Amino acid sequence: MLALHPVACSLTPAPASVVDSLLNADPRLANRRDDDDRLPLHWAASNNRIAIVEILAEQKGFDVDAQDGAGWTALMMASSLKTADALVDLLLAKGADPDMKTTNGQTALHFAASKTNLDTARKLIAHKASARTKDKRGQLPLHRAAAVGNVPIVKLLLDHRSPVNATDMDGSTALHHAIAEGHGDTALVLLKAGAETDKKDASGALAIDLAPDGKVRSYIMRSAEEEGIELASDGARY
Repeated sequence: MLALHPVACSLTPAPASVVDSLLNADPRLANRRDDDDRLPLHWAASNNRIAIVEILAEQKGFDVDAQDGAGWTALMMASSLKTADALVDLLLAKGADPDMKTTNGQTALHFAASKTNLDTARKLIAHKASARTKDKRGQLPLHRAAAVGNVPIVKLLLDHRSPVNATDMDGSTALHHAIAEGHGDTALVLLKAGAETDKKDASGALAIDLAPDGKVRSYIMRSAEEEGIELASDGARY
């Protein structure tokens, strides 16, 4: 790595004076990339080094939406972290675009959903992040939130126009993902939001028939019945 990159990613916080000294000696360091096409900004963001990001943001030529070799931005990296609320706030305040995409088509909202970062998801939505963007696998942030069973994020995405019945490249809906991972409460939220129970994935499976065990299946069917929702089924597997 180049001189500034180790400072940006060091686990031991470096004094601002160290970063200032390096940049004063050679301001071009802020905009040099390593072998993975990452800037010091990317290393600092991925390690939640907000003080360094603040210094880098003051440098000539700073681009808050700069992408690395895989298309990741600093905001995407921050959105993947559990304790980076302040960094997310800073990047958004600097004008970070929440709808930038990686080379695989994912946005910051996909990562916030995958990592169950509810506060970050709310911040992104508040800055007009779209809940309707599919990645190259055809997955919405909703698919990811359903797969990890995060009910609050699922509700947030549904409240902001995420299609409940959209399918990914495997023909799976969010309901397929939720049930396959055993998240009964998430499945019920999706069902109440209008998830279609007769949709089959690419292998021909209905969502309910992907339940990992009889207990999960029974819970979902019982809860759906109590809500007056009829579930399509090809028959119990247990």
